[in-house]
Amino acid sequence: MKALLSYTLGLVCIWGTIAEADALKEARMRLVADTIEARGVGDPDVLDAMRRVERHLFIPENQVAHAYEDRPVPIGHGQTISQPYIVALMTEIVKPQSDFRVLEIGAGSGYQAAVLAELVDHVYTVEIVPPLAEWAKERLDLAGYTNVTVRHADGFYGWEEHAPFDAIVVTAAAPHIPPPLLEQLREGGRMIIPVGSRFRTQQLVLVEKKDGSFNTRNIMPVRFVPFTREDPDSGW
Repeated sequence: MKALLSYTLGLVCIWGTIAEADALKEARMRLVADTIEARGVGDPDVLDAMRRVERHLFIPENQVAHAYEDRPVPIGHGQTISQPYIVALMTEIVKPQSDFRVLEIGAGSGYQAAVLAELVDHVYTVEIVPPLAEWAKERLDLAGYTNVTVRHADGFYGWEEHAPFDAIVVTAAAPHIPPPLLEQLREGGRMIIPVGSRFRTQQLVLVEKKDGSFNTRNIMPVRFVPFTREDPDSGW
């Protein structure tokens, strides 16, 4: 009798887990169709990546209910996981290719890196907050991404050892574009970065390197957490 009860409870747990996973997948598919694609993201590879990446793995357990809502979610330390639409848009804008080496500044939860990792050869991501760098590494490992390298450092300086990069994605608002990031962008490469202060309108800015020069274009107004520096006297 006890064995039968244990077996029955086990089946309930298994079916409960399957049902929960199915519900999360359905919510993710709906998010991509009703919000991300409906708002104009059209690259089929980016849309497929957004369908595959399980956002709920990259947020705290007490926030899982909000995993597939199109909004930022707090992840602690004054940081957030970005709105899915913005993640998809920024990914589409840099035009990722399968042989790309990409630099991300602001690993946060690891979610943006995971989306990029679905599309490119390797992602190098920098996070200034030590617990978040550890969290991002753990979450990316848990999700099975072997083509992402996480580093705890000041993202202002990029990651010179692995430069140049085919694309750079910055997930925090800087008052101006860090010169080291411009230097580490490959000829023909693209950088997407929010520029502006916490208290003023920020603009999502596209930077393209052509013939050694940099062309910039404002994409849209946005609101990101501020770009944090290790040096409190940096003026940021």
